[in-house]
Amino acid sequence: MQDAKHLFSKSIKWMSVVALTVFGLAAASAQVVVVGPTPQVGSSNPATAAPTVTRPTTNPCVVTLFSEEEFADFTPKTFQYAPPASCPGPWAKVVFTADFTVTAGRQFDRTAAFYLGHANIFYGTTAEPRSTLSPSWHVERNVTDLSAIFESAQTGEANIGNFVGTYDGVKYDGIIYATAKLEFYPANPANPAPAVPNVVVPINGSGGDAGTLNTGSDTISQTMTFPTNVDRAYLDVIAQSQSQDEFWYSCAPNSVAGELNNCGGGAFREVEVTIDGKPAGVAPVYPWVYTGGIDPYLWEPIPGIQTLDFVPYRVDLTPFAAELSDGSQHTVAVSVYGANSYFLATANLLLYTDPGASQVTGGLLSDTLTPPSPNVQANVANPAGNGPQTGAINTSMARSYTISGYVNTSQGRVETTINGNLNFVNNQQYKNTATSFLQNLTQDTVADSTTTTQMGPYVSTKQEHFHYPFLLDYEGVLNKDGSFYYKTTLGQGFHVTKSSSLNGVGTVTSSVREDDQATDTLPFDASGNFLGPQNSTATQSYVGQSSLGQCYSRTITASAQVLTSVTDGQGCGK
Repeated sequence: MQDAKHLFSKSIKWMSVVALTVFGLAAASAQVVVVGPTPQVGSSNPATAAPTVTRPTTNPCVVTLFSEEEFADFTPKTFQYAPPASCPGPWAKVVFTADFTVTAGRQFDRTAAFYLGHANIFYGTTAEPRSTLSPSWHVERNVTDLSAIFESAQTGEANIGNFVGTYDGVKYDGIIYATAKLEFYPANPANPAPAVPNVVVPINGSGGDAGTLNTGSDTISQTMTFPTNVDRAYLDVIAQSQSQDEFWYSCAPNSVAGELNNCGGGAFREVEVTIDGKPAGVAPVYPWVYTGGIDPYLWEPIPGIQTLDFVPYRVDLTPFAAELSDGSQHTVAVSVYGANSYFLATANLLLYTDPGASQVTGGLLSDTLTPPSPNVQANVANPAGNGPQTGAINTSMARSYTISGYVNTSQGRVETTINGNLNFVNNQQYKNTATSFLQNLTQDTVADSTTTTQMGPYVSTKQEHFHYPFLLDYEGVLNKDGSFYYKTTLGQGFHVTKSSSLNGVGTVTSSVREDDQATDTLPFDASGNFLGPQNSTATQSYVGQSSLGQCYSRTITASAQVLTSVTDGQGCGK
């Protein structure tokens, strides 16, 4: 009987390869198939509980960025954009939409990233096909804050690197097709144009798209002279785990990773933002799981949270507005603490400028943010690998910081203070014997911030709470007859609460609670033949509501890779 620690792989990613090989082959055929906004019971197309973007009542001008574009290699596809002549800005809202189809066959999940003038307008991953399924899905996002780049003609780039051919004797024939558009909604008295950033500065790798961060010291950055009248600044950042870091939340310290047949580098990652080398902000890394992750049958038809459409994390850099406005060159940089080959990162710097002043002054008052220092406790029995290996690895990190600065604007002095608290816990349990492999982990990420802005007698307060719960139970068992199975249960959440008030009154709150749970078993006979997924179930729910009375609630369920129910409204009022 073969030792299970060799049978059950050296990393969880191995399961993606094993399960992918059973999906089979089929001839490429269709192009983009547009699916409706409501998930369809009985379908195996990707379905999420998340809502579509709300639209104004005006009729939009629609600009097609590209149509029926084929992605069958690693060459980015360029396109030309021009603003809609019939709908000049400013706009009440700008909505990005895209439709995707992957032809039936065999293919890995791929990263999809679209840019306009090198500013990222969409980032996500793709669904995996199988021999009898050509998945199609729709995504959309509110990109009104990027209006500055839509005001002039730009060259765009669509990047979905996709290998089609034969590699190591295996044929990969799933071709990805996509169509993308922008909807421009004219402003009117009933639908006024919101205040949007005046300048959008892309921050990417040297090639103009997402940069590769192999280690914690690698960065993507932008060095330039910024406008001299910046009064507010924000950074929308996405950091996507790849390769050995794809399952960073399951990794072990290097000292025991080899003996546990696991990825190294530990289980803590965090985005660090610096200005001229000084800590300026942080962003927690969301534990995205792609449609090929761990066990592909977990994610058909309900993918993990945000898998098909990542949500950027916004870092408030307003306390540094005066420094950015001083007329000198400055460098804004992004790195990932603990990166261990590798992360892809992209960011957009959003700058608001003072319309009544060509030069603002001011300065940074305080900055207590320091690099993280996670606490790691590894207690693993028999680390030499000469017997059953059991134990626990516990990783935690907690810190608080204050960043404060001011700008002298045409409306007077404005002082901004950010008080932040970050808490991270990752607890892993292992049991590795000759006939079984067990890895359970529970992770919790919490980021809280209170931003206070004072302008004369007016004090506005904004509070934000981000909570990313994550649970993974992974078990492999080798039976006496030589058959074996893998069982996976995974749960993840995206919980956000925001509130704002002026002089302590008129508090407005909003919240989003998104939860996902999936389980599946992959059995193999004694000859290693895959017997098909068993006991596959999944549930995803989304509840978004505000103190102003708005509420959206949807829960979807699936069984045996088919959507079984769509329930709306039950989460409202709870």
